[in-house]
Amino acid sequence: MTCYIVAFEVESATNRAKLKESLKSYGSYCPINTNCWAILTDKSAAKIRDHLMEVIPTSDKIFVFKSGVEAAWRNVFGQKNTDWLKENL
Repeated sequence: MTCYIVAFEVESATNRAKLKESLKSYGSYCPINTNCWAILTDKSAAKIRDHLMEVIPTSDKIFVFKSGVEAAWRNVFGQKNTDWLKENL
């Protein structure tokens, strides 16, 4: 599976909750911060985008990209998420 980073700006709290539920549907996921998550999937970036756009209006923003070979971070949501990122990015 490939790790993708999904960054988003969603105005409505209701739509943001729907988007986060859709991100969780990928099974293996990690919230990096409030508006950026990592997911593992065999789908393409375009298919992920299209799937997630089903639950938010076209005026909201979403950016999906394949994780690279190097990353650094500070203050993600706890040790569990730090461990997930170390293993999957």
